Amino acid sequence: MKFELEAQQRVTQGSGASRRLRRAGKVPGILYGGSDAPTPIELDHNALILALRKEAFHSSIVTLKIDGAARAVLLRDAQMHPYKQQVLHVDFLRIDENRVIYQRVPLHFINGDISVGVKRDGGAVSHAMNEIEVACLPKDLPAFVDVDLKDLQAGHSLNVSQIAFPEGVKAVLHADEDPVVATIVVVRKEETATDTDESAAPAVSETPSA
Repeated sequence: MKFELEAQQRVTQGSGASRRLRRAGKVPGILYGGSDAPTPIELDHNALILALRKEAFHSSIVTLKIDGAARAVLLRDAQMHPYKQQVLHVDFLRIDENRVIYQRVPLHFINGDISVGVKRDGGAVSHAMNEIEVACLPKDLPAFVDVDLKDLQAGHSLNVSQIAFPEGVKAVLHADEDPVVATIVVVRKEETATDTDESAAPAVSETPSA
């Protein structure tokens, strides 16, 4: 999915200028990174918040047109109002197509409902991670990474090393680190049976002796 936003360079800065922009339906922002100096910008609020509601926007290369000049960028931060559906400020990072970028992308879990541990053993999928940081060239950046659970058995876990990442993409991990991504847990049958027996047992009332 491709994203494109229009922006204009901001001439006035400061909290007062930012408040006036927001009242006019604009969002103040900043573009930084690379060899160029940080550039204050402003964007249309409605166009930006619609983009922010799309999951892929947060992990995709965005074409940002500033006064007509296009630049490839990544979303780095979006500050929201505490209780209103309003974007207060946004940060974008310039990227170089020939340099590796580091970006957090969502994990999409597939085949959990037909996995061995769920369908055969009656387990339930427990997610330990919902996103992961990856390193790649901009052209290889995925909007998300699929995590296939079809062969995962009850009581077993799936680690980052077992994920099939797209070509040119690798997980950013510390040395010897291989965190768990998902586990299939199952309630022990004897525990379930005990709970059922206890709940089914009739209550015994004590009658005072004469």
